Amino acid sequence: MSWKTLDDMELDGKVVLTRVDINVPVEDGRVTDTTRIDRIVPTVKATLDKGGKPVLMAHFGRPKGQKVPEMSLSQVVPALEAALGVPVTFAADCIGGPAKMAVSKMGDGEVVLLENTRYHAGEEKNDDMFAASLAALGSVYCNDAFSAAHRAHASTEGIARLLPSCAGRLMQAELEALETALGNPARPVVAVVGGAKVSTKLALLSNLIERVDTLIIGGGMANTFLAAQGIDVGKSLAEHDMAGTATEIMDKARGTGCTILLPSDVVVAREFKAGAESETVAADACPADAMILDAGAATVVEIGGVFEEAKTLIWNGPLGAFEIEPFDKATVAAARKAAELTAAGNLVSVAGGGDTVAALNQAGVAEAFSYVSTAGGAFLEWMEGKTLPGVAALEA
Repeated sequence: MSWKTLDDMELDGKVVLTRVDINVPVEDGRVTDTTRIDRIVPTVKATLDKGGKPVLMAHFGRPKGQKVPEMSLSQVVPALEAALGVPVTFAADCIGGPAKMAVSKMGDGEVVLLENTRYHAGEEKNDDMFAASLAALGSVYCNDAFSAAHRAHASTEGIARLLPSCAGRLMQAELEALETALGNPARPVVAVVGGAKVSTKLALLSNLIERVDTLIIGGGMANTFLAAQGIDVGKSLAEHDMAGTATEIMDKARGTGCTILLPSDVVVAREFKAGAESETVAADACPADAMILDAGAATVVEIGGVFEEAKTLIWNGPLGAFEIEPFDKATVAAARKAAELTAAGNLVSVAGGGDTVAALNQAGVAEAFSYVSTAGGAFLEWMEGKTLPGVAALEA
């Protein structure tokens, strides 16, 4: 770990410029899901406890350098105050007079929220002058937005080169969880990768087969791998033009000693709708007029056996069309098995990605995993082995 945390910083009396992700859903001016706000609370409270003055920087939507009223962060102030339990002063800009005035008037125990950083084109361009204008507001930089760490923006990368910098509690938790899962994991390591298309996860698959012992492939991606082996998948979602790539991945896995686990049985239906009539057949027996929509019970048992032998699990993507019953059964059953093993202390389980979080919530086990990342793109890029600019800047 070559980056500092809040515990390594002297904060008493100092303005701590804190990059957070509070890009939350808002309807009629009211926050409808406070998850991202709730997750920054430990960082803000730790800063206050150490005598620091937290000044929050964040983006909201995609205003593309323009001041778009419906993308103002002023809308999240009531939800922020409710979560933090302290007064939050809103600055009508993130640089210049309004920002300087709000910061200069800060009292002990208060928090300032700056206006949307993306109102300025210099944010996404990582403009040196814009980064300097942000840095001028404080004396310490804290990045608590792992979900934005894959962007080399002024508030995530540029400012870290100008001030003493550290990771916030959420960023720290994300990095420690990912280091545990991929950096120096307890073996055997198992990865579950699901989703619709192989083409969107090529880099991820290529990186994982060099790092994990077993790779479980589910969802529409599994159909592509089955088809690449000459198996008729009927009307299933599959990228037939990716057959060559799927074959190369399987060949590479054999070379690295990684076992790829595909469904041995599948749930098929003629319609993709809730409650559609379905049946379970062998993976190589999909009727020509049917589509594969989930892994079968025998596959779930097999997956459970792999989980029982594993020490570390990384999960990204569902095993089937989990959004619609009854095609959520494999994902839910496997997730509950992983949660059970985690609770027993036998497995370190790290999961991330939008569909993954939704699936684990549906299974009622998100809280039971060792760590669930809400970071989306940053989580995926880390799993792909890419350098994240926001993290690299803290290490530098």
